[in-house]
Amino acid sequence: MPSAGIAPRRAVQLAALIAMMAAFIAQLVGALLPVVPLFIAASVVNLGLDLVLQHTQPGLLSLLGRVRFDVTVRQLLRDMLILVALLNIDGIDPLEEQAPLAITLLLFYGSHFACQAVAVLVRRTRTLPFVTRNIDVSALRLSDAPPRILYRQTGRRLLCFAVPTTVGMMFSALTTEVYWGGIGIALSLACAVGGTLHLSRWLLPGKRAVGERRALAWLDDWLAAYRPTTGMYFSGGSASAYQANMWLSTLAGLDGKPVIVLRERFMVQKIEATDIPVLCIPKVAHLMRLEHSTLKVLLHPANSGKTSQILRIPSVKHAFINHGESDKLSSCNPYAKAYDEVWVAGPAARERYQLADIGVEDKDVVEVGRPQLAPVEPYEGAPLGRFTTVLYAPTWEGWDGNPGNTSVILAGENLVRALLADPAVRLLYKPHPMTGSVDPRAGAADARIQALIAAANSGRGGALPGPRAAAELARRTAELDRLTTAAFRKSADELERMRLQGTPEPGRAAAVAAAVTAWEHAYWDSFPEWEHRVVTTVRPGVFSCFNQADVLISDVSSVISDYLASGKPYAVANTSGMAEADFRANFPTVRAAAVLTPGADGVAALLDSVRHPERDTLAAERARLKEQLLGPAEPPSAVRFGRAALDLCAKADERRVRLERRLSGIPGQRSQEAADTGHTDRSPAR
Repeated sequence: MPSAGIAPRRAVQLAALIAMMAAFIAQLVGALLPVVPLFIAASVVNLGLDLVLQHTQPGLLSLLGRVRFDVTVRQLLRDMLILVALLNIDGIDPLEEQAPLAITLLLFYGSHFACQAVAVLVRRTRTLPFVTRNIDVSALRLSDAPPRILYRQTGRRLLCFAVPTTVGMMFSALTTEVYWGGIGIALSLACAVGGTLHLSRWLLPGKRAVGERRALAWLDDWLAAYRPTTGMYFSGGSASAYQANMWLSTLAGLDGKPVIVLRERFMVQKIEATDIPVLCIPKVAHLMRLEHSTLKVLLHPANSGKTSQILRIPSVKHAFINHGESDKLSSCNPYAKAYDEVWVAGPAARERYQLADIGVEDKDVVEVGRPQLAPVEPYEGAPLGRFTTVLYAPTWEGWDGNPGNTSVILAGENLVRALLADPAVRLLYKPHPMTGSVDPRAGAADARIQALIAAANSGRGGALPGPRAAAELARRTAELDRLTTAAFRKSADELERMRLQGTPEPGRAAAVAAAVTAWEHAYWDSFPEWEHRVVTTVRPGVFSCFNQADVLISDVSSVISDYLASGKPYAVANTSGMAEADFRANFPTVRAAAVLTPGADGVAALLDSVRHPERDTLAAERARLKEQLLGPAEPPSAVRFGRAALDLCAKADERRVRLERRLSGIPGQRSQEAADTGHTDRSPAR
């Protein structure tokens, strides 16, 4: 719910800003009059508030920094007001007693800036031109990161080191004894100087990371030793990581040496547990080094602005595999013609590209099925228990403002109310993770839907799972976390994480898969069969929700295509404004669906057909549509996907052979051009 809680958060930020301004004003008034109790209270509150905001409201402090009222300015202003107060307090000689305080305070700020300069240098030396995971980087001799407060937390460091100064000055204001302030400033100065010296150790050869040239040489050596063949290329925002994660098991099952190529440093930790080597190369100039490797094929689950950069490597073949297929225009993006091939699930997507007429030639479209759908369990008939489990999994609002993209805004609450009104329904609500990221109305509707579900649960009751169920879930969670969660110190940076996330233990991927399956069983068993559920976390995944559901309600999205693998009934909410006949004609995935109106008309008939399969008139159509969307059941999708990868690798090999032959016929050009493309002494690996 990206938009949920925005108003309260802004109210808290506004209150914090007002409190800080009030503290500065009170400190100023207390210093000028002088009113010592007011001055001391305001000084302590002001510094304490800033320390708290460093933890709780970094966004507000970032905003203050943009208007040049950053932490250094704020602390300097506080210290200047303290000196002003001491000038106005009787019993303190401004020349003989206060001047040394001011000089020592200047030395403290000088040491602070020196520490900051050293921190910048350390950060630069600890930023390699790439980031890795699942790769042995012991040859780079990486060291642990310095303490975070010295290394990255500039504001927090200054405030913490300034505490002795503020406390000492307050005692001087109370007692008119300046030496208290001197002791405080001396302690702050000692902390700053000591921190600077300690941080400087990371600039010495024993702790200093290798330079860019040596790091890139290591990368070339690793590529030559590992000899990658097929990889997945991904670039995107933090919320889009699921688009890559859904392909991890498929990539791991391919023949050859797989690799994951990323562009954003933060994305390295967003990729879920896998044994595949992960290589993040942010700069285009360094990315081009892949041209000199044995890499033959890159698979692309999403388009991004940085995709065009990797497409410039001619020695690599590129296939667009998408992160899901639907009837929406986004599944036929004109950008797809930039790839060598477009891999789709079944005949329907092939036809969709030809109808869209966006420049993708039919010969470049390859049907591979959806190998990820293997965990989806097949239809077994009417619900056996007391409750009919309905999965409502709407998609997000998209970028174009089309009201037909998502049902959340126009139909979501009506659909949920109609479902909750049936006492024999158990509702699972799994909204798209990007819901509300573009249109705040979607986020607000999502929040109201979750509130409706919570209210409905409060009015329900029944048997509860025993304590063993909760204990089993806790045990499975701990086991899964042990296998999939890397434990880092708070101070750990990229280099420390690279060192700790080296070559994975043999068999870890299989252990993770088994742990996920066991966790999902324990998760569902830990809740009463009558309880509605809101699922917004990464786990359980949507396929696990499919297996729990007796029927799906969704929008025109890839969720429908994936759900068809089960053969179970499903419905689509029509918020497009089209008549039902036009809606079915424009979107083939709706052909085998019950169509629901924004007012939730059709929900009762849908539930009746689920509970009485003999009244289900769309079963045969679902079977036909399943094959059209996902392709034939034989050979299995994983086999077809693997064949497509091998075929594209063969095309990359053929191109390299043609290049070698062409260069061999051009006198004086062979050695130079072959060296430029990296094929003089490295034959491509099959």
